[in-house]
Amino acid sequence: MREQLEQRVKELKAEFESGQKMLADLESRQTNMRTVLQRISGAIQVLEEELAKAGYSVEE
Repeated sequence: MREQLEQRVKELKAEFESGQKMLADLESRQTNMRTVLQRISGAIQVLEEELAKAGYSVEE
């Protein structure tokens, strides 16, 4: 019985550690994606402003 409980604790700790690593990776990817989206948004804004200056209508 004790060995089974110890084995289960070991398995759960490994699963927990794996989950923590996965969560850290996802958080890092989310941060990177936010940065990419901010850059794209900024580029869109600049291009729309340039189009407006040139007298072109900006389509959504």
